Amino acid sequence: MSKISFKNKTGLLCLVFFINASVVFAQTPQYPPIEQVARDFKALLNRPVVDFKPEFTNVRMDFIEVDKGSIYTEETEKMPILIYKPIVKSQSKFPVVIFLHGTGGTKDEGDIKAIFTKLAKRGIMGVAIDARYHGQRIAGGAHGSKEYTEAAYRAFKTNDKTHHAYPFLYDTSYDLWRLVDYLITRPDVKADRIGMGGISMGGIETWMAASVDPRIRAAVLGIAVQSFKWSLDNNKWQGRVGTIGDAHKKAAHDLGDSTINQSNVKAVWDKILPGITGEFDCPSMIRLFAPRPLLMLSKDKDPNNPYPGAQIGFATATEVYKAKNALDKLDIEVQPNLGHVFNVKDMQLSIDFFAKYLLN
Repeated sequence: MSKISFKNKTGLLCLVFFINASVVFAQTPQYPPIEQVARDFKALLNRPVVDFKPEFTNVRMDFIEVDKGSIYTEETEKMPILIYKPIVKSQSKFPVVIFLHGTGGTKDEGDIKAIFTKLAKRGIMGVAIDARYHGQRIAGGAHGSKEYTEAAYRAFKTNDKTHHAYPFLYDTSYDLWRLVDYLITRPDVKADRIGMGGISMGGIETWMAASVDPRIRAAVLGIAVQSFKWSLDNNKWQGRVGTIGDAHKKAAHDLGDSTINQSNVKAVWDKILPGITGEFDCPSMIRLFAPRPLLMLSKDKDPNNPYPGAQIGFATATEVYKAKNALDKLDIEVQPNLGHVFNVKDMQLSIDFFAKYLLN
């Protein structure tokens, strides 16, 4: 595995990275100040705050208690939640990790459960949700990413300015803020020890939600670091577009195009992800994590997160962590010759990272 890390490394390795990063960094736009980015993103997703109306049932297993239930994040948005709590007689409050599934997944999938089981053995509570239009958020259960894609297309078609729906990534980011609001009210949660991470879509939602939420102490971005702008400018948008491919196909047709192309991709992103090629792109928002602990898990052959775009994210993060004398809290792990996969190594790195920064 190729590893770029700033912990216990020689000056030579850091120098090599900075030289490579400077080449990439020259391509990056001048983003607004981080305070403005945070303010603008919160304003974009601002909506009325509603009562959580929490409903949970509890099941006790060998060394874990599972709270299964829901809270409301908006008046008509009931968000399903699973909470895996370690059973420790001498402990009543626990650090928490929110870990998020990818496109078409659910809170119940095997990888998510495996992460929480391992975290529980280390004394960390795990929290999983169904993202918008996934899992139990759809009556009768979602059909993979079908409903998610349909919602993205509806958002592209609507011109209703009384309610801005951003089903593709942004609305779940809002849900995560409300999830944290709820968690800190629980008597079994250590409010100053909350981490967040995710895989693919879940990793993107993490860099969106956690970057502007200082209550998140540490974050893991699993196969999620990229630059939407670089992908669009360099005709490498196909992998990302493919996650909601039918929405893009229909939008292209509506715009008078026979195929998906750079122009209609931009039109869709501008409508359903405003700002995603500017101040809300990953290389811009990732700056807001510093100096909090951050782990980025990438692959150099990932078509959904093209590596040159990911390197822009690495470079902007490196610059701001260096400026804040916090390079020891930034870890970038790149596994070579792999595509869009989150593997056993990534899982172990994530667990070790959260244990290091949430238990101490």
